[in-house]
Amino acid sequence: MTTTWTITQCDRLTSDDFITTAHWNATAVDGEYTASIYSTCSWAVGTPTIPYADVTQEEVLGWCWTSGVDKDATEAALAENIALQKNPVTATGLPWSAA
Repeated sequence: MTTTWTITQCDRLTSDDFITTAHWNATAVDGEYTASIYSTCSWAVGTPTIPYADVTQEEVLGWCWTSGVDKDATEAALAENIALQKNPVTATGLPWSAA
């Protein structure tokens, strides 16, 4: 299984050009199975201290992980989702419809 973390958007104050919120996505792929989680991480004004124009995706991801986004738990949830796709424990449908 391969997991990819991506910052999809950053919100910033135009007054000082520092990031206040990062929108992130974690996607796991295992063959034909895919699972994804989207969320945001926010900081108080004045933190972080790297200007928008100078920050890298890796730095923003690091800020997210040190600010409460549990990387290991997120990746475990993605793995669990893929495991359930491979071996479902529930099903949907209508019993009176042809299969």
